Amino acid sequence: MVSTPIAPIAPNAVEAVRWALRLVMLGLVGVLVPVTTHDPRSMVWVCLLAVAALPAVIPGGPTPSRGQRWLSTLGRVAEVLITTLGASALAATYSGPTASALLPYLAVPVAVPALSGRLRESLGLLGLGTAVLAVTGIVEGLFQDATYPLAAVEWLVIAGFSAGFIGTVQRRFPHGPVTPPPAPYAEATRLLTQLRTVARRLPGATLDPGGIAEHLIEEARGVVEVNRAAVLAGSGGSRLVVLAQSAAERVDWETSLDADTAIADAWASQQPQVSARSQTRSAATGQEVTSLVVPLVAGVRTVAVLALEADRAGAFPPAVVAQVAALAEPAALRLEAALLFDDVRSLATTEERQRLAREIHDGIAQELVIIGYGIDNVLGMLPEDSPAVAELRRLREEITRVISEVRMSLFELRSDVDQQGGLSAAVADYARKVGAASGLRVHLSIEATPARLPAWVEAELMRIAQEAINNARRHSGAQNLWVNIEIDPPYARIEIADDGAGIGPHRPEGRFGLAIMAERAQRIRGELQISPRENGGTSVAVVYGTPPNRSPDPALTSSAAAASTRTGDGARE
Repeated sequence: MVSTPIAPIAPNAVEAVRWALRLVMLGLVGVLVPVTTHDPRSMVWVCLLAVAALPAVIPGGPTPSRGQRWLSTLGRVAEVLITTLGASALAATYSGPTASALLPYLAVPVAVPALSGRLRESLGLLGLGTAVLAVTGIVEGLFQDATYPLAAVEWLVIAGFSAGFIGTVQRRFPHGPVTPPPAPYAEATRLLTQLRTVARRLPGATLDPGGIAEHLIEEARGVVEVNRAAVLAGSGGSRLVVLAQSAAERVDWETSLDADTAIADAWASQQPQVSARSQTRSAATGQEVTSLVVPLVAGVRTVAVLALEADRAGAFPPAVVAQVAALAEPAALRLEAALLFDDVRSLATTEERQRLAREIHDGIAQELVIIGYGIDNVLGMLPEDSPAVAELRRLREEITRVISEVRMSLFELRSDVDQQGGLSAAVADYARKVGAASGLRVHLSIEATPARLPAWVEAELMRIAQEAINNARRHSGAQNLWVNIEIDPPYARIEIADDGAGIGPHRPEGRFGLAIMAERAQRIRGELQISPRENGGTSVAVVYGTPPNRSPDPALTSSAAAASTRTGDGARE
């Protein structure tokens, strides 16, 4: 679906709104002031406001000059000064809520700059009004009665919220003409639409790199009997990652393209390589070994390699090599499409997370901080025995809590697996910062090799770990957090445990992100394990691949186990 660009606010409409606001508010205070004071002489303040409003509404057209902008700004400053000084003078001269008769006009000069996107000017004028009301109230002794400070606080808050609301609307409906999308975006839209159409027509597992790799290994085992097999794909630079493997036990494959191996030779030459040496980092189990490495070439680019090993000599005659190469040729194109699809999805996800982080930081986070500062200013003006102080302090504490949650969400959105540090470093860094921000004692246990998992696998494992850590922070009431990380590609296990309230026997499902974590684990064909901790609390673990020294069914051992979720009794979701 293609969204329609939002029509901009015309400059003439902005000018009309400025005039309308001033006329309406001048009429309102022109009625309220004589009614509350019962003195026609008090109308002098309304007349002064009318005079001060003239420079602020001087028409400048779509592009006003610098002098016109300065004159308008000075007019708004004059409006704020006259409004606040007049309100204080009326409150000091006349009894009753006379300040409230003039203060409604304060919303006009404070809110109008926000129409043009000058929110800082609005905040400056609001601060000026607050300062004048506070100083004049102290000089005139107006804080002895609660009527004046309550009226001042009321209309300052209204003016501030008016500016914030108009600023939000202004960002939603920008000024100026809508810029048509450039040609590259149109081409990108066309290509992505085609990709989506193709993806919908293909079988479910066709765009899963791990599934394609497993299928290729299974086909190769149907051609020749082997003891070990793996599909290794490029991960950037001179290293490979294991997409899938088949063996009687865990195998530590050689993943460096700088090593003197048949894998490196096949990758560089794009030709099948037969060798009498093992392609693993450890010795083969037999007395003799023969290895076959077939490159998967899509066009002119090597996408991956299929490595086969047999514990016997002469296991791969030319006829067998030709048969395996014939299997690899169509698989290369499918695997390249799957890898590209994952790259596009990863880039889109990352960009969307960054966009959301920017929107939250520039929008709601800033507005919450401004509201917090406004409450602090009001608290500074009110006497300690005022009945409103306790409620304002409670509100300030709640705003502080919300700001803390927003900042934590921003950190989560911006956290990603660093290309140099890897998954273990990213999870550990996230846990440390969350612990420091929330008061949790974090206990880290890391066992990681330099080898890397596929990028999309690392991304999903990172998000699962983040969700589990945040669950412990938000819902468990824990004091300690244990983060156990074991990464030995193609195997990984990340466990997040806490000493909090633990798993209740009747905890309803569908909460705390279990569905999201389970979905992410299923996407990489991993296993999500959620269970009570032995000494109280909850343990959440995600397992990817086959651990070392475990002997599964030798028929086919994938780099990722079949997706499942063990939740125990009433698991925390």
